[in-house]
Amino acid sequence: MAPDKKPKKDDAKKFKKMKNKTKTKIKKKKSKNVSSVPMDNRAIDSEWWDIFWRRNSPTLGSNEPSNEEEGFKIFFRVSKKTFEYICSLVREDLISRPPSGLINIEGRLLSVEKQVAIALRRLASGESQVSVGASFGVGQSTVSQVTWRFIEAMEERAKHHLKWPDSSKMDEIKSKFEAFSGLPNCCGAIDATHIIMTLPAVETSDDWCDQEKNYSMFVQGVVDNEMRFLDIVTGWPGGMPISRLLKCSGFHKLCESGERLTGKVGMPTKGEEIREYIVDGANFPLLPWLITPYEDNDLEIPMLEFNQMLEAARAAAVKAFSELKGGWRILSKVMWRPDKRKLPSIILVCCLLHNIIIDCGDNLHPDVVLSGHHDSDYIGQSCKHIDPIGRTIRENMTKHLQHCKEKASCIHNI
Repeated sequence: MAPDKKPKKDDAKKFKKMKNKTKTKIKKKKSKNVSSVPMDNRAIDSEWWDIFWRRNSPTLGSNEPSNEEEGFKIFFRVSKKTFEYICSLVREDLISRPPSGLINIEGRLLSVEKQVAIALRRLASGESQVSVGASFGVGQSTVSQVTWRFIEAMEERAKHHLKWPDSSKMDEIKSKFEAFSGLPNCCGAIDATHIIMTLPAVETSDDWCDQEKNYSMFVQGVVDNEMRFLDIVTGWPGGMPISRLLKCSGFHKLCESGERLTGKVGMPTKGEEIREYIVDGANFPLLPWLITPYEDNDLEIPMLEFNQMLEAARAAAVKAFSELKGGWRILSKVMWRPDKRKLPSIILVCCLLHNIIIDCGDNLHPDVVLSGHHDSDYIGQSCKHIDPIGRTIRENMTKHLQHCKEKASCIHNI
C-alpha cells in the first residue's frame, strides 16, 4: 500500500481556517447558552428554600419539625414573613454592590434570598463556613463574603430597630415595668455578657483574658419590658470589670450628663421625687440612675420584698441575652480567631435581628433559647461601689413601696 501523501500547503491552510471557524462557532454557542441563564438578581427567588429543605431536613433528626414553617424557623430563627422583611431591607445593597464571584453552579448570581439565608444560617447556627456552605451547595469563601456583605448592609439599613425611645414610648415602657414588677419609673434593665474567642498568640494580652481565663469581648445592653435592646456597648475586652465597662460606655456619659433618664415622678410618702432609672444585679454599681439589690446579711422584710421586685424587672435583661445568644449561636460558641475590629459589627447585627423578631411580632422557636444563664461561668461576681445618692434613692423607693403595700392592705380590709 502506498504511503499517505503529505497535504499541499494550500490544503493545509484551508484545513486550519475551517478548524478555526468551527472553534469560533462552538464558543459562540457556549456563550449564547450562558447568557440565556437568567441574571436578574432583582427577581424574588422562591426556589432556594425547596432545594435547601430537601437537602437539610433529614439533618434535624429527632428535632424534626411538624411542618416546613416550623423547620424554617429552626434553621433561620425567623418566620418566612420576617425573612421577607429582612430581604427588603438589604435587597438594594446586595444588588448594587454584590460580593465578587457569587456565581452558583448554574452560572447565575446568587439571589438576594439565598444570600440572606446563608448569612442568617451562619449567624444562627454558629457552624463553620464550610459546614454552612455545604448545606447550600456553595463554597467556604462564598459564605464568608455573603455573611460579611449582609452584616454591612444590616448595619446601615436596620439601625432604626435599635434606638433609645422617645418620651411617649418611654412612658409606655415605665407603665409596663411597673405593672409586672411593681417598681415605679423604671425605664429598663441592664446586663452584660462575654463573647468567648480564641486568639492567635500575637494578639493575646491580659486585657482580653478574663477572670475565667478565657479570651473574650464584652457586650453590655439595656432592654425594655419586651426584651428589646435599646442601647448596646461592645468592643471592650472581657478582662475589664463590669463597672469599668459601664463607665467607658456612651450610655454612662449620657446618663451622667443629664441627657438620659431625667424624668421624675412624685413619691407620696414624703413628697420626694425619684428620677428615671434602670435596674440590674449586684455585679453593677449602685448609682442614682442605676438601682441594684440590697446585699447585706439579715435583710428586713421590706428590703427582701424590694429585691424580689427588682429581680422581676431585671429578669428582662437576663432573658434578652439568653435569647440573643441562643438564637444567634455564633455568639455563644467559642469564636475561632475572629477579627476583633469586625466582631462588634457581628454582635450589633445579631442584636438588630433580635429586635426585628420582636418588632415584627415574631418569636424564636422555644428549642433554640439557651436553657441556662447566658453567662453561667461568670455568675456571682459583685460590685462593691455604692453611690450615696443612689443609696438614698433606693431607701426612699423601699419606703414608698412598703407604704403602697400597707395602703392596699388597709383598703382590702375595709
